Amino acid sequence: MATSRLLVVLVAAAAVLLFLGLDASTIWDANEAYYVETPRQMVESGDYVNPSFNGAPRFNKPVLSYWVVAGFYKVFGVSVWAERVAIAVGALGIAAAAFVIARIVWSVRAGWIAALVILSAPRVVFFARRIFIDVWITLFMSLVLMFFLLAEARPQHRRRYLLLMYTAAGLGVLTKGPVAIVLPALAFGLYLLIDRRPRDILRMHLVTGALIVLAIVAPWYAMVYAQHGAQYIREFFIGENVGRYADTYGQQARSVWFYVPVLLKELFPWSLFVPAALALGAARASRPVRLLLCWIAVIVLVFTFSSTKQDLYIFPIVAALAALVAGLLDRAIDGAEPESTYVQWTWPVLAVVLIIFWIGLQRVFGALASPYYIRGAFVAGLLLMAGAMLVLRHWWRRQPMDAVLTLGLVFVAVNFVLVFVSLPDFERFKPVAPLSAAARQRHPDARVVQYRTALPSMVWYLGKPVEEVLDAPVLQERLAREGETLVLLNASDYPAVQALAPACIVDRRPLLDVKLREIIAGTALPEMLLVSNRCE
Repeated sequence: MATSRLLVVLVAAAAVLLFLGLDASTIWDANEAYYVETPRQMVESGDYVNPSFNGAPRFNKPVLSYWVVAGFYKVFGVSVWAERVAIAVGALGIAAAAFVIARIVWSVRAGWIAALVILSAPRVVFFARRIFIDVWITLFMSLVLMFFLLAEARPQHRRRYLLLMYTAAGLGVLTKGPVAIVLPALAFGLYLLIDRRPRDILRMHLVTGALIVLAIVAPWYAMVYAQHGAQYIREFFIGENVGRYADTYGQQARSVWFYVPVLLKELFPWSLFVPAALALGAARASRPVRLLLCWIAVIVLVFTFSSTKQDLYIFPIVAALAALVAGLLDRAIDGAEPESTYVQWTWPVLAVVLIIFWIGLQRVFGALASPYYIRGAFVAGLLLMAGAMLVLRHWWRRQPMDAVLTLGLVFVAVNFVLVFVSLPDFERFKPVAPLSAAARQRHPDARVVQYRTALPSMVWYLGKPVEEVLDAPVLQERLAREGETLVLLNASDYPAVQALAPACIVDRRPLLDVKLREIIAGTALPEMLLVSNRCE
């Protein structure tokens, strides 16, 4: 009983951490900037139909994300903190969905372990402080999976749960688009085919579900169509969805194996149990486990064959993945075979990986002389080392429950260090806020231009549009205009700008925008400059 209470306490501590220190860091470019600034413009203009950013329409995503943040602004005031509270709520919802899923499939204890897996993973904690749309689409898709599982497990309430599932799907569509319907439909269809129940598709209340989704999604699209015709709707469904899938967006050279390491880091350190959980799930799958496997397989495979690949595209698997890992650990704690054997031999591997991370942290981020030194790296490294030793001790004594608690405690502590020590110290690598402050101290009517770079959070900090310029002749024309023009650019582009027109440096700040190999080599940080065409 004491160990179960400690498990619940760990989950509570990890959940509380989601809401602490949210205003200790500036906006993360580029994703967060859009979900901070666009809702602010909605609130200020009173126009909740037409999202805009930096003076231009922004219809590349549906509107619900902006509405949610705008709602939090109405309650708490317009601030980065309020936007991050909204992200934290979404992350907490994912953990709650993982709890329910694992409880349905395995046990109450497995539910608490699944919640701990979600809330103690540093990657999830980091995402819960900066990436609104992917956290919320993952929340809605996790709810879709959860309600379908409830409909399967409690047939007497099947209709109720299916209607809730369609409601979550509709909200997902209004958050990120048709993926919130297409991916669950493929996963559930595959599950019913494997289970030799294709006719159960007819019991899915498809007509009612379609009406629910339309009731949620159609009003906003109807208002957009009434004002702008089909242009923005067509650009979103064809360009943002079909286009990104069929054609490479940006510069990428990612193979079909791209998502294999993503699977192993998505819920690190718990993801080291993923291979065993997937293997055992496939070998000894009950109906609910088969559903989780179909969910994971469909999402990963669909995006594996996408021309554009991003880590976050498969983030909606995390609740299912956490439930599988939790089930593996739960059965191992009870001494079930072969779960106990698989888990028993994963612990020493995990301990070795923690030691490797400890060495890496000290070498790259813990050395005072390193340009990449970050406060808290030494303490986090000590926690990892202590965790590795304790995990090895529990492994040797065959104490899987103690090992689970130790791993959870260590990473909750690591996350506290990350939030209260490391992230505030990381601010010196984020140049936009101080460069924006320097720009505000210049002439109030000064134009601001970003040259061959994109740091959109500057729009928030300046409170006015910032022009993006890619071509030298256009920049030369801007610098030649009457009045002051301020230009944000990489230091490497400064000599070329000086050749266009007289320009002097107003302020300069480092930017952590380098590859891992450059960090390991200790390469000097690049700099962002704010320059002016008025040097007096």
